[in-house]
Formats: sequence, structure tokens, C-alpha cells
Amino acid sequence: MIIRQISIFLENKPGQLAGICRALAKAEVNIATLSLADSADFGIVRMIVDDHVKGARVLAEAGFAVRETEVVTVTVPDRPGGMAELMEKIDGAGLDINYSYAYALGHGEKAILVFSFNDNAKAEAALKG
Repeated sequence: MIIRQISIFLENKPGQLAGICRALAKAEVNIATLSLADSADFGIVRMIVDDHVKGARVLAEAGFAVRETEVVTVTVPDRPGGMAELMEKIDGAGLDINYSYAYALGHGEKAILVFSFNDNAKAEAALKG
């Protein structure tokens, strides 16, 4: 399924992630999952929230550099081999992955994988089959 993700570009200094979390909490926007990547000078937080429109607006108003993008989410069984089976479909379709992160829904139940592909629509079609 294609959904909207919020990406926030941050200075690499203490307190930045806490500021994002405080702003969203105050606005009652729930974070489902996030990924943080950093370099020497900046970081990129990518997150899925329960209301991406409100979340992006709140963060922008708080002074953060925010961008919304589309990502593909896929649910797999949370067991050994669950992701391997999915990767076979991705490889078979010749899809290029830009980045990915995941989260589990209950131990041993389901995992949600979040992907950015070069062609999200092609990926969504390939993963449905």
C-alpha cells in the first residue's frame, strides 16, 4: 500500500529529536514508527504518523524543515523467512530500493516494512501479486 511519510531534516545536535516528539505530542499526533539516519552535520528522521497532514503542518510551524513523500508499506509474517519471501518478489520484479525500515506488531505476529523505491507504483503492483 502506498502511504505518506514525513521526512524531517535536522541539525545534528542534542535535543532535535526530542523537539519533534514534543511538537507532535502537543498536537496529539501519534508516531507509528520512525527511522533516524545521520551524518556529521545533519540527520534525516523519516516517520509514519496517524495524521501526516497535521503532523507535517505542526512540525513546519515549529520551525523544522519538513517534506512529505510516498512510501510503500508491506505486511509480512513476523517469523524467520517472512522478509526473505518478500525480498524474492522485489528482486524478481527488478525493483531498486532507496531505503527501508520496519516495525513489528506484537511478537511473532506481523511486521510492517516501509520502502522507498525508485518507482513506488511499479513496486506496489509487483508486491500485490
